[in-house]
Amino acid sequence: MQRSAPLRRAAALAATALALLAAATLTPYSADASAAQPRAVRFADDTLAATMATLDSSEQIPGTAWVSDPKSNKVVVTADPTVTGEKLTSLNAVLKPLGDTVELKRTTTELKLFIRGGDAIYGSSASSLRGRCSLGFNVKRAGLPDAFLTAGHCGGPIKSWAETDGGTEIALVPANGSSFPGDDYALAAYPAAGAVAHPSEVYLYNGSTQAITGARDAVIDEAVQRSGSTTGLHGGTVTGLNASVTYKEGRVTGLIQTNVCAEPGDSGGALFAGTQALGLTSGGSGDCGGGPAVTYYQPVTEALSAFGATIG
Repeated sequence: MQRSAPLRRAAALAATALALLAAATLTPYSADASAAQPRAVRFADDTLAATMATLDSSEQIPGTAWVSDPKSNKVVVTADPTVTGEKLTSLNAVLKPLGDTVELKRTTTELKLFIRGGDAIYGSSASSLRGRCSLGFNVKRAGLPDAFLTAGHCGGPIKSWAETDGGTEIALVPANGSSFPGDDYALAAYPAAGAVAHPSEVYLYNGSTQAITGARDAVIDEAVQRSGSTTGLHGGTVTGLNASVTYKEGRVTGLIQTNVCAEPGDSGGALFAGTQALGLTSGGSGDCGGGPAVTYYQPVTEALSAFGATIG
């Protein structure tokens, strides 16, 4: 089998970018203690955490997302173009009691999942559903067959995966092998024998690969990369942690937020920094045409812990 197979690459597919408006600037503190100037209010971490908890337990309004932003010292709430009429009225009713701890922004493109995925994995001939997603990372499990991780919104509806659309099954999602919504991760196990080659690496879409030797949690403001078959390799920074997104299909919490662009076909794959696996693409909105980008990723450490797996 050719080594260009997506399962060899652990190719990353991310979701599309949210086009956000520029963040509002807080009034600076005055250097003159006697000056009668308005001062910015600094909210404590536990105050913002309580705001996040309130939002996470609120009515599910598809097309909304929120994250605690340390730079603005607020919980930034994003609403896409579908949030109008009664949905917008409901959202405003949730936000009003939270006062200045929240800041509402609008995006011009819809927030959604991208089960269409990339070129890495497809629904097999044994699957009743056809779809295309990306393999995130290859993993090992003690006493069990090797496997790969992908998005839960991929591995939930499609259990049997192939290298080509409708092709021979090469990996199968076991019972309890997928979690979505709430989380967004899934595991598909290779057969005990005769599996395709599946080294621990990510394809960089320039003829080379990046070895993946471990996994860790993302860090705010760090540089990251995302590899996907629709848009190739793109980079950016982590802009938020513990973000929550409400898709039409349900709410997912605890996500990594970045400004890396992505488009439909980039879903389910790897977010990484050097040799370290960070996340699995969940969703977002926008495109890679040059506008502002926001995408969301399931932390890979949570998925590894859930399945008792390690990168390998």
